[in-house]
Amino acid sequence: MHEPLSILKSLADGNRLRVAAALMDHEELCVCQITELLQLATATVSRHMSILHNAHAVQSRKRGRWVYYRLTAAFPDLLRQWLTLEVTGSAQIAEDRKSLDTILSYDPEELCRLQKQRSQCDTRE
Repeated sequence: MHEPLSILKSLADGNRLRVAAALMDHEELCVCQITELLQLATATVSRHMSILHNAHAVQSRKRGRWVYYRLTAAFPDLLRQWLTLEVTGSAQIAEDRKSLDTILSYDPEELCRLQKQRSQCDTRE
C-alpha cells in the first residue's frame, strides 16, 4: 500500500504528471529531453525527477554523461490505465506529444548545446 500511495503523491504536481504521461508513450527519456519538454531549468527538472525516483515511480540509468528515466515496474498497471484514459483528452498532453516528436529528432548532445545557448542568452537580457 505504501508504494502506490507514494507514486500517487508524486504525481500530484502537473509537471510530474506530464513526465509520467510522456514516459508512458516513450520507453525512456533523457533529462535534457524532459527539460526541453517542460521548459524549466535543469535544476527544477532534476528536483521533479528526484521526487518521482524517491516514490519509485521512475528509475534512472546513466549512459556516459546522460541520465535516462523510465517508469518502474512498480508503477501500478491500474494507475497507468487510469492515466491513459484521463490524459487522452488533455490539450497539454496533446501539445507535449507534438513537442516530443520534435525534441526526439535531436541528438541529446545537440539538444543540451541548444539549451546551454538559450540559457546564456537569458542571462544577458
